[in-house]
Amino acid sequence: MKYMLIMRATDEAYARMGAFDFDEILETMGKFNDELIRAGVLVAAEGLAEAEEGVVVDYSSEPPVVTDGPYGETKELFNGFYILNVASKEEAVEWAKRSPVSGAGFKTEIRRVTSIDEFPQDNEWIKKERAWREATGQL
Repeated sequence: MKYMLIMRATDEAYARMGAFDFDEILETMGKFNDELIRAGVLVAAEGLAEAEEGVVVDYSSEPPVVTDGPYGETKELFNGFYILNVASKEEAVEWAKRSPVSGAGFKTEIRRVTSIDEFPQDNEWIKKERAWREATGQL
């Protein structure tokens, strides 16, 4: 099963990270990522650019309204993610507990990533997506 670990931080916690040496952060995260790779559970891991570079498409009206970042409450934003392929939610939790990005103001939300196998396999759109995934090596 795949699980997404969504990395969140308060403004204060994020600001504290700025006090650390960037090479030290890369070293610490690199070691953790290497553990995930060696365990064979890492599918993807990405950080996200600053919220100021993003936009929001709000579908509350027609046509949708596009707003430049930052947007919403910054406490609602996330800064990066991992996707792990593990045996259970409990295993995903154990990996999240080992994250070097921890301390007051840091949180990780864990959500299961649904599989195409969970959708009706006789649906024409699911068939097309399955064919695309197979052709691109994703299945």
